[in-house]
Amino acid sequence: MIEKALVKRTSKSYWAWIIFLLAIIAVGFAAYIYQMTQGFAVTGMSRDISWGMYIGHLTFFVGVAAGGVMIVLPYYLHNVHEYGRITVVGEFLAIPAIIMALLFVVVDIGSPMKLFNVYLYYTPHSMLCWDATVLPIYLILNLIVGYSVLQAENKGVHYGKVIKTLAVISIPFAFSIHIVTAWLYAGLPSRHYFLTAMLPAKFLAGAFATGPSLIILICFLLKKLTGFDAGKKAIDMLATTVAYAYTATIFFVVCEFFTAFYSNVPGHKAALQYLYAGLHGHNQFVPLMMAFVVLAVVTLLIMIPRQTRTNYKLLGFGCVAAFLSMYIEKGLTFVIGGLSETPFGEIAPYHVTLPEVLVIVGIFAIGILIASILFKLVVVVKKDMDVNAFPQEDRAGLAGRYVAEYNAANGIVVEPKAPKAAEEAAPEAEETKAE
Repeated sequence: MIEKALVKRTSKSYWAWIIFLLAIIAVGFAAYIYQMTQGFAVTGMSRDISWGMYIGHLTFFVGVAAGGVMIVLPYYLHNVHEYGRITVVGEFLAIPAIIMALLFVVVDIGSPMKLFNVYLYYTPHSMLCWDATVLPIYLILNLIVGYSVLQAENKGVHYGKVIKTLAVISIPFAFSIHIVTAWLYAGLPSRHYFLTAMLPAKFLAGAFATGPSLIILICFLLKKLTGFDAGKKAIDMLATTVAYAYTATIFFVVCEFFTAFYSNVPGHKAALQYLYAGLHGHNQFVPLMMAFVVLAVVTLLIMIPRQTRTNYKLLGFGCVAAFLSMYIEKGLTFVIGGLSETPFGEIAPYHVTLPEVLVIVGIFAIGILIASILFKLVVVVKKDMDVNAFPQEDRAGLAGRYVAEYNAANGIVVEPKAPKAAEEAAPEAEETKAE
């Protein structure tokens, strides 16, 4: 299956894309080596801000990985067959997202070998240990389920009860990876921005908006590049999910403002003031948060009305706005906003550096590389086994190609048929002979 996807049916443009991603990865790796040799002094982190952009991106991509459950849950538990064609897309999306999240942990802790201390000296009451437990398990489950389902479809058989059981088991892990991450922040009593019981609900709502919006964009991209059609019903249902989840996320943001400013507690107000308006002369994140507000308004205007949500050109724009707004709010500003205001009421500024940017871009390239391989696999298998997913394809030619590949793989030799003229002449010759 992998050979068929990556060797037999791979264009030069695809390999050029892979080489381009490998070049970016090389640059990012060089930046990481520079960081390793020079220390964290080359980053924007400091004594007061020990978690920077790396951990912010960890938080965001954990949400992206968890968002795939919005397809897996209805398909495996409620038999929503409309998701059957793209369920594996959600499962495969979680794989690069989790790998990127784990890589951000690796580049944040300094020496990669320190990562093993979490398992060698396991501390059950630490949320870090729980995070290090649920993330690899969720990754392994998605690897097994996604590949097994695709392999079964490639062979034309059902994936079986064991795989379905593993898929169902992955559902609570999808919730847990983001809940545990939220608890990791909410358990810090000296950081007022994090100290709220609402944080897990806000994280899950954001994940259920981010993941499905990215899946919609991937489906649109696959259709443009390969002709793969996810199905109108599936796209409409995912768009509805994004609309509800994103509305809930913005509601939680509004609740944060109400709680902080109505109670008038300085510690609760400081982080919001710092991010959205600036505080004590520090306002480097204000443009980002203004962009978040604008993108949030655009997303709501597009995603809430059904007539705009079902317009696929507007839907694509709305999904981009939703994804970018959540990336700003959770990936770029959440961690920094919560840590910049110290327990002493001072502002510790954070300025991202070039090595950090290059490392982040390099990890992005790793995730996109893995996604490019996985989704290439999906398209090839779907093209052979699900002709309805490719309405623009020549189905007769598609069937002939599949039969030819099957015969070649199994050593089957098919004798060519006699020409039509010869077939028509044969009966006439027999009649003449009989006379």
